[in-house]
Amino acid sequence: MVDDAELEAVRVLARLARILERSSGELSLAHYRVLAAVADGHERASRVATRLALGKPTISASVDALCRRGLLSRDAAEDQRAATLRVTAAGRALLAETDAELTERLRQVLVHVPDPAAALAALRTFGPALDAVADAKLAHR
Repeated sequence: MVDDAELEAVRVLARLARILERSSGELSLAHYRVLAAVADGHERASRVATRLALGKPTISASVDALCRRGLLSRDAAEDQRAATLRVTAAGRALLAETDAELTERLRQVLVHVPDPAAALAALRTFGPALDAVADAKLAHR
């Protein structure tokens, strides 16, 4: 049985994702997530895929598109089995611009919340939780 509060939360998150998607400028939200994950230190496509809960074909297509746009570079790894991903200068600039746009859009929503600081703190707790889910998925492979 679906809990009403959980269902409402899921629907609110879906709406918030759409608002952010419309505010992401020239970078799609999917590509933003990949670029941000690489900027956060996840240099292997397989780790980015796990972190973002994406399949290998999806992550490969995103990485290819970001490389073609000059936002990511792909360097051969020492073991030749996987490439090391790096955010280029152009990628860092676009990521910073997109971060600012998305953060401003979130601020526009937060001003309508009774306790913006508490809402922001609650949202931030999801980061470690999502990392734990990704790590558990890796451990079961």
